[in-house]
Amino acid sequence: MKTLVLKLGGSLAETGHLKSIIALTTRAQRPVIIVPGGGPFADSIRSLQPQLAISDETAHEMALLSMDQMGLYLASLHPRLITCQTLQQIAQVLQDGKIPVWLPYALQHADPTLPSDWSVTSDALAARLAERISGASVALVKSCSIPPDAGLDLLTELGIVDPAFAPTVRRTHLTWGVYGAGDEPLLAKRLLIDPANIR
Repeated sequence: MKTLVLKLGGSLAETGHLKSIIALTTRAQRPVIIVPGGGPFADSIRSLQPQLAISDETAHEMALLSMDQMGLYLASLHPRLITCQTLQQIAQVLQDGKIPVWLPYALQHADPTLPSDWSVTSDALAARLAERISGASVALVKSCSIPPDAGLDLLTELGIVDPAFAPTVRRTHLTWGVYGAGDEPLLAKRLLIDPANIR
């Protein structure tokens, strides 16, 4: 069964929906890899960057570390969630029937495929991870509402996905989806869970 790379937006924690999405995700009946957003950890870097005159490249590396921090938090929420840094670790955790939570810094900080600036967030990083895993697809879970049938261009224009997500998806021909507030039944289907049993 093909693997789903699932990015969980950091804003889910701020809106109070993170734990319910984790509860749903840990019931997945297909292989899933979680990519954490940076959430408030990344927000703090954005706010400090001008004050401390942090370069975009350094801020990007710090933002990767903020995703590592959020990933450690996510893994503490359920015993099926296991932190991983490498593709080999991810493969082993999937083989064990658990759900890898990717800590991206070790694998991603020196990757020249994506820009090292704020045009890249966990959205594009999730697509990049899916590219590295044969046959994988990518899905993003957001806290905002998603316009029905919105394409990549509209999602980018509205700021719902980062500027690097669409080019990465198109370059790699990934199957993709974006889920927002109220889309839990659709997400459940993607996770091969009966939507009738998600409440």
